[in-house]
Amino acid sequence: MRIYRNVGRIAMLAAALALMSFTVSSAQPSSEYKFKVHNNTKHDIMKIMVSQDGKKWGYFDIGDGIKAGETEELVWDKSTDNENCEQWFKAVFAGGDESEPVKFDFCEKGLTLEFN
Repeated sequence: MRIYRNVGRIAMLAAALALMSFTVSSAQPSSEYKFKVHNNTKHDIMKIMVSQDGKKWGYFDIGDGIKAGETEELVWDKSTDNENCEQWFKAVFAGGDESEPVKFDFCEKGLTLEFN
């Protein structure tokens, strides 16, 4: 009977340790790739487009856009974590005009892209 009691204690201790390690690992902040976009133009930015190869374009969800004179912080989706740091980038303004594509290193800390 004593053996069963020790086995129960060991099982309970193992379960408590597993639960504690899960709580600690889930409490750690996830690393997000962030950058800022400053719109220094007189036109609202309606879309932010990105591409690895400069041919096939994806976009950031920027809601109603980035107003003239404002700065917004954008976060890469986790699905892009295995992509290259260097990406092509362009903006689509109200009225449909697009900026020229420019290549940036989005792994750079504190990156701020500015449109003039």
